[in-house]
Amino acid sequence: MHLIDLGTTDYTSAYILQKEILEKIRQKSYTDTVIFCEHPHTITLGRKVNPKSILIEILELEKRGIKVYSIDRGGDVTYHGPGQLLIYLILDLSFWGKDLRKFLRKLEILGLLTLKDFGIESEIREDLRGVWVKDKKIASIGIGVKNWISYHGLSLNVNTDLSYFDLIRPCGLDVKITSMEEILKERQNVDNVKERILENLKFLFSKELVSSYSDI
Repeated sequence: MHLIDLGTTDYTSAYILQKEILEKIRQKSYTDTVIFCEHPHTITLGRKVNPKSILIEILELEKRGIKVYSIDRGGDVTYHGPGQLLIYLILDLSFWGKDLRKFLRKLEILGLLTLKDFGIESEIREDLRGVWVKDKKIASIGIGVKNWISYHGLSLNVNTDLSYFDLIRPCGLDVKITSMEEILKERQNVDNVKERILENLKFLFSKELVSSYSDI
C-alpha cells in the first residue's frame, strides 16, 4: 500500500490524483494507496446534497475565498479547511469482499482508534455515519466507488477552525462539530496524528505502507 503525503493542496489537484491512481489500480499497474492532505477553505457537495444544507449563497461563499465543488462521493455537504486532515483511500475492494458497509465501518473504526490514542473517547453510531464525541461530530466519512475501487474517504478535525461549519448543515444535519484541539484544549501536532493513523491502518488492513510518489 502506497502512502502519499501532499501537505496542503487544492481540492481539484487531490481529486485528479485520486482518479489517476484509481485508473492505474484498475489496470493492475499500481497498488492500493492512501493520501494525506489538507485543503484551503473548501465546501464539497455530495451526490445527495440538499440545497437547504447550504446556509448562505454560493456566490457569497466564493467571495469569502471558499471554493465550492459538486463531487461524486456519497452524502450531503461538508467543509474542508486548514487543520483538518483528509485521509483519501484508493483501495481495490475486490480484495476486501466487496462489502461497502464493512469498509465504511473500518473507516469509522480508524477514526475511533486514532482518537483513543490521544485519550479521546469517541463512538460510532448505527444510524449516522462518522465518528462522534458525545453529541458532536469529529470525523466525517464520504466515499465513491468505481469498478469496486474506492476513493474519497475520511476527514478528521484536528486543529480546524470550527466556525466555518456554521455556514452549512454538515452532512445535512443540525449537529455541532468538534475537533481534537477543542477537546484537548491545545493545538495538536498533525504529524503525530498521521503517525497514529498509519499504525491503525496497518492494523485494520494488514498492509505495510510505503511512502512513494513513484510511477504515478
